[in-house]
Amino acid sequence: MEVVGNVLRYGNNIDTDVIIPARYLNTSVASELAKHCMEDLDDKFLEKLNYGDIVVAENNFGCGSSREHAPICIKAAGVSCVIAKSFARIFYRNSVNIGFPILECEEAVEEALEGHKLEVNFKTGYIKNLTINKTYQAQPFPEFMINIMENNGLVDSVKKNLF
Repeated sequence: MEVVGNVLRYGNNIDTDVIIPARYLNTSVASELAKHCMEDLDDKFLEKLNYGDIVVAENNFGCGSSREHAPICIKAAGVSCVIAKSFARIFYRNSVNIGFPILECEEAVEEALEGHKLEVNFKTGYIKNLTINKTYQAQPFPEFMINIMENNGLVDSVKKNLF
């Protein structure tokens, strides 16, 4: 599994209320949630986003509530992955459960600027900043997590592997 995308850069403590504002949680339809992705933090987010782009953030991305709407929203908007220095634990687990890849890599975050192009390999944890020609090593996903991502989430992965 490999993706290439441009960086959309954000700071520390990006909480679930700015990823998907609570006023839009009257639905769980992913495509409807995606229409409001990050709008309270960056009202131009969806205009800047090209399908497959990569969100890069500082520490504690996804803090706040435990709702799974936040990673669903980001994934449905077309973000291919999030790379941050650290993630809130529940956001991390919710991302895994829906098959949305997120990686922790402090060095890549330090040097990735808005608009840089990154290449990410989830099986190896290899991140290459194509703009500045530098490589980084994140923790690769274990095989069971790759399976979850390849099957679009935990539920579909279990269905496929049990039946």
